[in-house]
Amino acid sequence: MGVSTTSPAEGVRVVTVDHPPVNALPVQGWYDLADALRTAGRDPEVRCVVLAAAGRGFNAGVDIKEMQRDTGHTALIGANRGCSEAFAAVYECEVPVVAAVHGFCLGGGIGLAGNADAIVASDDATFGLPELDRGALGAATHLARLVPQHLMRTLYYTSRTATAAELHAHGSVWKVVPRAGLRDAALELAGEIARKDGYLIRLAKAAINGIDPVDVRRSYRFEQGFTFEANLSGAAGRVRDTFGKEA
Repeated sequence: MGVSTTSPAEGVRVVTVDHPPVNALPVQGWYDLADALRTAGRDPEVRCVVLAAAGRGFNAGVDIKEMQRDTGHTALIGANRGCSEAFAAVYECEVPVVAAVHGFCLGGGIGLAGNADAIVASDDATFGLPELDRGALGAATHLARLVPQHLMRTLYYTSRTATAAELHAHGSVWKVVPRAGLRDAALELAGEIARKDGYLIRLAKAAINGIDPVDVRRSYRFEQGFTFEANLSGAAGRVRDTFGKEA
């Protein structure tokens, strides 16, 4: 349980998140994930990283119950910083990152998948930001990398989700496969990338990040400022306190 790393093929490193029941990560979990991704990217033998998850879904975001137990702002600040580091670790990983997404990809999951270089998804995967229903804001930066602007706004305001097939139609998901074939499909793509020259693939990752029109780290931290404002105003707490009590 937690974050583990394996090397199933030459040049490929798989980082797997396993935090039952729904891979909603506590503060430390986000930092552990960031450390694993950065360590994998720094390894000169690695030319591609696969980000995967065990269990029911890819990622359900932050551990809301951890925040509910905190009478101050320590958990909120920790989650803000931890998520920022994990999302940045995907984006800034020295080699390409392939996200292997199954089941639900929500909240923080969008931050991870949205910052990946490529996404392979199972046919049961759904993507969305239920932030407004959880007393939070953020990750519109990353959802905007997956769907067109107006669809991003509609999904954000309604807390609705989009399917893997819909994202494939928009061009943000590379391939949609049955869940049983997800790992093989992700490793197949990662293996193709890993056959490139290691020095050149690192240069390519740096070059592509350098021409990105949006500074994803700064953009996400800007969003998080409004998350903190929502908490100071009391609005976030009112909504968050309903979590787990929906009829």
